[in-house]
Amino acid sequence: MSQHRLVNPLVRNIRALKRVALVRQSVRIEEEIKQGMKKPYNEVIDVSRDNPHATGMKPMSFVRQVIASCIYPELIDSDKMPLDVRKRAKTLLECIGGSVGCYSDTIGIPIMRDSVSDFLTRRDEGVPSASGKIFITHGSDHGFGLLLTMLVRGDRSPLVGVLTPVPSQDFGNATLVASGATAVPYYLDGQQGWRLHTEELQRALRSAREVCDPIALYVINPGDPTGHVQSRESMEEIIRFVYEEKLLLFANEDHQDILIGEGCMFISYKKVLAEMGSPFSDAVELASIHSASKGFMGEGGLHGGYLELVNFDPSVQIEFDRLISLLVLPIIGQLALEVMLNPLQPGEPSYEHYQEKWDWAEQLYGSWLTMALNLCVCRFGRLRITHVLVIFQEEEQLPDFFYCSRLLEQTGLCVCPGSDLGLPEGTYHIRLCIMTSVDTMEEVLRRLGKFHKQFMKDFS
Repeated sequence: MSQHRLVNPLVRNIRALKRVALVRQSVRIEEEIKQGMKKPYNEVIDVSRDNPHATGMKPMSFVRQVIASCIYPELIDSDKMPLDVRKRAKTLLECIGGSVGCYSDTIGIPIMRDSVSDFLTRRDEGVPSASGKIFITHGSDHGFGLLLTMLVRGDRSPLVGVLTPVPSQDFGNATLVASGATAVPYYLDGQQGWRLHTEELQRALRSAREVCDPIALYVINPGDPTGHVQSRESMEEIIRFVYEEKLLLFANEDHQDILIGEGCMFISYKKVLAEMGSPFSDAVELASIHSASKGFMGEGGLHGGYLELVNFDPSVQIEFDRLISLLVLPIIGQLALEVMLNPLQPGEPSYEHYQEKWDWAEQLYGSWLTMALNLCVCRFGRLRITHVLVIFQEEEQLPDFFYCSRLLEQTGLCVCPGSDLGLPEGTYHIRLCIMTSVDTMEEVLRRLGKFHKQFMKDFS
């Protein structure tokens, strides 16, 4: 049998990411440095993705101490850990069968689902949440993928479509394509703080109905990679839109607890939906996701997240339970999720150190954003290089990839080209992770600022 016949043809439709080529380029450069080749820098700094611990951000001590104590219970009976750490670890161990080596319930350890429910009720100021509507997942992307697996039929004609934001992380679109669905792009307005206009949603929906059967709208709030936070007014407009068009609403709310900036306030779609009242609160089907990977702890390697289903028919939940029962959830990710959802409180022994670190991080990230903006580059900065586009066209390279590749080669700084995230034609951005150590970010900004000035001088 030919090998190509063994590959799902849908996989071939997934767009190859330019960032992969940059990562391979960075590996080559690192090897050259090891072999003694002279470079104007001593190391490669990779801030091309939200991977803060890999760029020098230190993990929160309380999180790691609790997990360490659960993995090695002898620490609970020693004086090597603070009292609140030992109490938390002992409680968690009692709820997971006494060992992290035990299998978990396929929809999540009961105490974890209860923790999610309590967290959501607190977050939404009393809007009730039932643990029976909550499913623990490997992470938010995993939850989104499971929903698609259940709702999308690749043999259906026309194909199922999901309206997805541009720009956005490519994982969602790749998951859609691999599942046999169609990703229908709608464009955020970069000139107005990446605002989402319902007129744009209407346009996307009309175009979608010509080629597929759109069943859902996927929103990311706070935005990734844009960092924008939707207003209540905007969210109400979107809820009315999905209600009128009879669409499911998928809400990725991963970055809800790491907002930096004056006036930034996160409101969940579930809270807005509940406060809008009937008929919206009774009819709109909402699936929301969050995880420890993208939360304030930055624990990308400890995959633990949740999915909450609101207003879904009970038969759908039964089928979802059937699907997820085929999987095994890792215990460690669930422990990380529980610690994130139930942070330390004033008066606990580890609270002061924990809060000092979080206050320091908020202050630091805010100052970095200000410095980055002064360089014309922020978390998702637009490149003002339109006057040299002809150079890139001649070399048959996307302008932002050319910029990123040259930046990497000359400075050892690896960032992500915005074209990987889907952008309107003729607009170019770069994306970089700002959650790093102080020294790392200072060096990132120094290299970026120096390079950008020289780049504009070379190509003007």
